[in-house]
Amino acid sequence: MIQSRFGHIQINIHSQNMGFYKDLFAFMGWQTLEDDPSMFGVGPDIFNSFWFFAGANDACNDYDGAGMNHVGLLVQIQSEIDEMTTYLHERNIKPLFDTPCHRPEFAMNEEYTYYQVMFESPDRILFEIVYMGPLQKT
Repeated sequence: MIQSRFGHIQINIHSQNMGFYKDLFAFMGWQTLEDDPSMFGVGPDIFNSFWFFAGANDACNDYDGAGMNHVGLLVQIQSEIDEMTTYLHERNIKPLFDTPCHRPEFAMNEEYTYYQVMFESPDRILFEIVYMGPLQKT
């Protein structure tokens, strides 16, 4: 049996949307690994990274079809979900699926929460920003 672990994900995007991903990941505190007009990489290192490549064709992404449904990114503090929601609203990006909301069905127990906001990028990539941890009274 081989041993493997997560390495990277490549997401093809339209070149005019590159700034969206640069701004989004900068807001979330990700380290830029590569930044040129055709590709943008973020992560702690090249072995744990996301790569956005400009030049996607005209095929439309359907996150309910076969393939990847969404990219889930964790935050450390429950209130960061609210900060992300404000960030989205300031850019006229509407949260989806009645989020932000707590999802008790995904929480470990009654003392924990699964608090999420979901949205779609200009390239129809579905993102979930989620806090999973002790319920923090706000």
